[in-house]
Amino acid sequence: MAAHRKPRQSPFGRPAVRTAATLALASAATTTLFEGSGHADPRPTTAQVKAKVDRLYEEAEAATERYNGAKEKADEARTAFDRLRDEAARRTQRLNTARDGLGAMAAAQYRTGGLDPAVQLALTSDPDEYLERAALAEKAGARQAAAVTAVRRELGAIRQLRGESAGHLTALRRNEAELRRQKTAVLGKLAEARTLLARLTAEERARYEAATAGRDSTATSAGNGTSGGTATTAGSGLTRADRSSGGDRGPVTAPDGRAAQAVSFARAQLGKPYVWGATGPSAYDCSGLTQAAWRAAGVSLPRTTYTQINAGQRVSRSQLAPGDLIFFYSGISHVGLYIGGGQMIHAPRPGAPVRIAPIDEMPFAGATRVA
Repeated sequence: MAAHRKPRQSPFGRPAVRTAATLALASAATTTLFEGSGHADPRPTTAQVKAKVDRLYEEAEAATERYNGAKEKADEARTAFDRLRDEAARRTQRLNTARDGLGAMAAAQYRTGGLDPAVQLALTSDPDEYLERAALAEKAGARQAAAVTAVRRELGAIRQLRGESAGHLTALRRNEAELRRQKTAVLGKLAEARTLLARLTAEERARYEAATAGRDSTATSAGNGTSGGTATTAGSGLTRADRSSGGDRGPVTAPDGRAAQAVSFARAQLGKPYVWGATGPSAYDCSGLTQAAWRAAGVSLPRTTYTQINAGQRVSRSQLAPGDLIFFYSGISHVGLYIGGGQMIHAPRPGAPVRIAPIDEMPFAGATRVA
């Protein structure tokens, strides 16, 4: 007879299972909701993106100037190393020539039996022959002594050159390593800026570009002659755009012909792209532009902003004249060429070509009148 057993009840009956599932789903939804709201970063505004991108560009420009300085030192070390290497090669050639001379003398002595010249003279019975041989032996001895001295001199010079070359090679490798570090820093900052800008919508990007260009669009159009005449101030090579935009400075002329030449050159570069580390003629960074402008005027400036600021006489902001170098930020990481009327020509940053801009768009750090 079959036993009738009561079915074993699960501790979680169907109503309980449904309740548990409902609670689990609700818990998951609640957790997702709170986690999402707690960890999702709010979308930055266009102004916030602009502020961060501006900071990244400023940091990239500071790294660019450090790169320029390291490159200048590396170039100097390479030039010195190459010069010493060439000199060592010339000395080595002279050493080989002197050694060949000694070898010829040794071979001649061997052919004569290797006798000391004094012994050979003593064995000579003819007085005239004796005197002739004595004179020849004296000359040969002097030549041999001179050859030995030459060998010793060249050996010493080569040892010294090798020591100097090793020092310059060490400096070259150190500066090349610094170049690589600064290049990595520059590229990292620029890549971060590009990533931020790529996240903007088309509308946000348009607002960003307007905010970036709005400060100097009027100055740029004036400097390019698109909003009025371009009559030249007598003797200065400057246009009406160089006159006071604030209304109280009046016409400003360059202090001398060289300054006017530097300004004229900078004007001819308007619209050319900013490329970090570039010195022209198709692209520039900030210090590359000012260096090229003054080179066109016959003046050699150092390569970096923090060395250019010491390339002349410091002047106050109220004493600015066309051709003066104007520096910005506490780290002296940006430079422009003053053209009068509170404006400058400068290479701003990647994506912004050489342009005219007001000098008050960045924190003023100092100015130098090129000597």
